[in-house]
Amino acid sequence: MKFTQMTAATLLVLALVGCSSEQPNPAADPSSTTEAKTAQKEQSRVESVKAEINRLADGFDYDGAIKLAKNDDNAELQKMVSGLEDEKSQMTAWPKPDQIPHLFFHSLVIDTDRAFDSDAQAQGYKDYMVTHKEFSKILDSLYDRGYVLVNPRDFARPNKKGEMEYRKIMLPKDKKPLVLSVDDVSYYEYMDGDGFASRLVVDRDGKVRNEYTDASGKKHVGAYDVSTMVDDFIDEHPDFSYRDARGILAMTGYNGEFGYRTSESQYPKNKHIKQDQQAATKVADALKDEGWVFASHSWGHISTGTEDMGRFKRDMKLWKKEVEPIVGKTDQFVYPFGSDIARVNYYSGAKYNYLKDQGFKYFYGVDGTTHAWMQQTDDYQRQMRINVDGLQFAKEKDGDRPVLSEFFDADKVIDPAR
Repeated sequence: MKFTQMTAATLLVLALVGCSSEQPNPAADPSSTTEAKTAQKEQSRVESVKAEINRLADGFDYDGAIKLAKNDDNAELQKMVSGLEDEKSQMTAWPKPDQIPHLFFHSLVIDTDRAFDSDAQAQGYKDYMVTHKEFSKILDSLYDRGYVLVNPRDFARPNKKGEMEYRKIMLPKDKKPLVLSVDDVSYYEYMDGDGFASRLVVDRDGKVRNEYTDASGKKHVGAYDVSTMVDDFIDEHPDFSYRDARGILAMTGYNGEFGYRTSESQYPKNKHIKQDQQAATKVADALKDEGWVFASHSWGHISTGTEDMGRFKRDMKLWKKEVEPIVGKTDQFVYPFGSDIARVNYYSGAKYNYLKDQGFKYFYGVDGTTHAWMQQTDDYQRQMRINVDGLQFAKEKDGDRPVLSEFFDADKVIDPAR
């Protein structure tokens, strides 16, 4: 066989080609790219699950956190179980499940110049509302003093026999349970232009926010009332909520819900009533997903303790017809004006039997003179609430049976605008 002589240049080219062919080419190997994407996707999933585990643990739901970690095939997540179980073992049952305080609020004043002016509503706002600044300081104080928001169903609920009984609230030794509620989350028409939020909306991320219009007419969207401020506070301090608890929203119906004029009996000429009802329902669903609980506050904010049975039943029918379709069924009842049907006696009689037949099991009155008053029978759970407002602030300053000092220092909280 005869070979031709190769030039040095030819040899160099062949050598370079040979070297090039020996180098890996990721683009030519789809399996390596797929493996990298799969690994990246798995790591992202693990980080997401880990974040949820930590969120559950921060809210003292160790059973949920442990279950999530145990049931995952990822070794990194399963290693978290021992630490979670150790943290759980350090929790203790709240020793007084029948003595849990309950604070309640109304809508917050944003613009004190407009709310506390000289018109007919000003004194009522000072008496029954707190300001945005005051509530912010109250939240900080509650957190600093170790309070944790709880859902009443966490400490009292029916057993398998249907009988109400107290349940264990498991918390660190330095934490204390607290119930919070907000009355009249309807943004009544009389509040328009007086420096309050105007309604609740659901933003693009599914989060509930307030709409607020300032004195110049500029519209803002953000946290301008109790529910939205609490949600934001818990985002920053997840250990302020026991197992995703928020609070109770006590709803009337005569001015609609959440700033939407949804009442067909009161707004028959509202051409957008169906859209308003849909928007309000969307808000209610988002609030429930967040952990808020709804209660009936009667449809017409009537004095339930003194009204006759005829008015009582007519009002309940309107609540069931116009409010329940939006917020859903509830077994919670918050007495308007604190007008309880039995003072401090055990429930009986026609009004209680009617409320029981309507499905109510949890009842809330008002008593600003005691730290925590509760009553339980097989059929119901009852709790008195402490009003946080200008009237109670005045009692604190005068030393007239103060009760708020366990939660915050009123002198440090009170807005100078008062």
